[in-house]
Formats: sequence, C-alpha cells, structure tokens
Amino acid sequence: MSTENLNKEESWDRLRDMVDDIKVAMMVTGLEKRPINAVPMRTKKVDDKGNIWFVSMAHSDHNKDLQINGDIHLLYSAPDDNEFLTVYGQAEITKDKSVLKDLYSATSDNWFDGVDDPNLTAIKVKPAEAYYWDSKTNKYVTLLKMGIGALTGENQDVGEKGKLNL
Repeated sequence: MSTENLNKEESWDRLRDMVDDIKVAMMVTGLEKRPINAVPMRTKKVDDKGNIWFVSMAHSDHNKDLQINGDIHLLYSAPDDNEFLTVYGQAEITKDKSVLKDLYSATSDNWFDGVDDPNLTAIKVKPAEAYYWDSKTNKYVTLLKMGIGALTGENQDVGEKGKLNL
C-alpha cells in the first residue's frame, strides 16, 4: 500500500468523496472518558467549507457529551470497497431553523416529528485532521494482488493511504 499525503485542495476533495460514498460514520464522543460513546450516524452533507453535518436528538448521549467537550472522532468504513476514513475535529450543536430545514429529509421522520420537532438538532463537525485508506479496486482484485504478492514475494500496489492535509 502506497502512502499519498495529499495537498489541501486534493484532501478536501478526497474527504468529501469518501464521506459521500460511505455515508454512515461511527460518531465517537466523550473522548475524555471511558468507555467512550460511539453511535452510527448518517451523514447529511459536507458543505462548501468541508464541515460534515448530521441531525441528532437533543437529549442523546452524544449531544450531552458534545455540550461538555466538542472533541469528536468520526470513523467511516466501507469494508466491501476497502475504503476507510478517520476524521478528528470539533463539533457544534445548533437548532438554527434554516440549517435544520436544509438537512431534514423524509428518512428523518423515523426519529423526529417533522422539522419543527423541539428535539431536533444539527451537529456540525469541523474536521481538523483526517487519514484515509483506499484500495482503489474491489476486494476481489485486492485479495488477488495480495495472493500474487505472497506467491512471488513482490510488493503489489493494493491501494493508497495517507494523511489529508486539512
């Protein structure tokens, strides 16, 4: 696996592409305590500034954690595609109506009683640091390359990894 540390513009593009592809992250909050709180969250969007947005219940454990400490870690994983992304940053909770209207969708109705639900909040994550792993090919091709490498002793290009310079 080759290491590719991308420049700032390429980093934002890679982050946006990977988040859009994977969609669901394990949102880790309460980083200062043990055990940490990790919950699956569907990404609503990545805005033009690179902020990653989610909707959340005001009384949730992760919202409570973020009110104490905004440090957050997002773990995106698509094992079938051999794509992985870790994002560390700062989170803010908002109840701004225009933001909530922008992020709210029909699937949000599974948890909320519409965009006016008093329990509806949005979480904005401003990425500070990110790292990615991407095989560039599907898992079968990657496994084949790994097998060839094991048989021949020659290193195979099975993908890329690198720090995203945000």
